[in-house]
Amino acid sequence: MDTALADRLAAVDERIRDAARAAHRDVADITRIVVTKFHPAALVAELHALGVRDVGENRQQELTAKRAELAGIPDLTWHFIGQAQTNKARAVRAAADAVHSVDRARIADALDAADGAAPLDVLLQVNLTDDTGRGGVAPEGVEELAAHVAGRPSLRLRGVMAVAPLDEEPARAFERLRACADAVRAVVPDARWISAGMTGDFPEAIAMGATHLRIGSAITGPRPARD
Repeated sequence: MDTALADRLAAVDERIRDAARAAHRDVADITRIVVTKFHPAALVAELHALGVRDVGENRQQELTAKRAELAGIPDLTWHFIGQAQTNKARAVRAAADAVHSVDRARIADALDAADGAAPLDVLLQVNLTDDTGRGGVAPEGVEELAAHVAGRPSLRLRGVMAVAPLDEEPARAFERLRACADAVRAVVPDARWISAGMTGDFPEAIAMGATHLRIGSAITGPRPARD
């Protein structure tokens, strides 16, 4: 077992507990997702041995391959957090337990059409920047998209997801995301997930109500060099 990995995981979990305490929140209401992008499936197995049950992948090919390789580990929850593409919706649907990046009706329709044995948990990705070329629905479009997703029978709308802009205080950005979460709950009252916060800003995300954190290199270490 990699003791450095265990130490990094413990250190991040302690920071999560501290942030939850400072925000007067129960840490049990916060799910830590370890993002394993570019790392081998063996690392996911090590994380599982350390108690990790939620892992995240940005790329469909990696998600599919790692889930297949680790099929003998039944209690892992796989989160797809990368940009969703309609032509990969079926593959994503087959490998993911939750998709954090539904940002337009066509993606929702493609995931719904792929169908599966169980409802697929999905979140609306919100664009918190002024750059319309970035992934995510604009805040003013959240309610309309939520209503559309709610009408897809094989999807279960869980909440919202966003990345804080680099040129803005994270707390301000996450405050806007929380307003979007309120708008979604006006459409689907039990859509209570807020996926926000990464290594550099998860304390601010927790203070603004994040329920799911997406943390990578602070736990996994540097990403391996790619060929």
